[in-house]
Amino acid sequence: QVQLDESGGGLVQAGGSLRLSCVVSGRTFSSYVMAWFRQAPGKEREFVAAINWSGGYTLYADSAKGRFSISRDNTKNALYLQMNSLKPEDTAVYYCAANRRNWILSRVLSEYDIWGLGTQVTVST
Repeated sequence: QVQLDESGGGLVQAGGSLRLSCVVSGRTFSSYVMAWFRQAPGKEREFVAAINWSGGYTLYADSAKGRFSISRDNTKNALYLQMNSLKPEDTAVYYCAANRRNWILSRVLSEYDIWGLGTQVTVST
């Protein structure tokens, strides 16, 4: 059974940085498209970034471009999100997600069939 376990969230001041990690159980992690989504209180879950199986292709939401960087280490079954220049509007629960069904880099939530429980990121002013 595949499980996703996020960590690395916390409280940080505006302008600071955090690095989120997602460890994936299972032996076929290297074949999955992986992504990060986030959900702020009272808002819908939204796409942040995605990465293909090799790490050679990435996709970002406009809000993440230039500040966030998604990466993966297939030898460790791990996905990362480096977040720099954080803003209060980045405050949300961040979720790791896997697409096991195809190789499409997508912003669409329904393309991802396995989700972690999330890690809270709070950015103070």
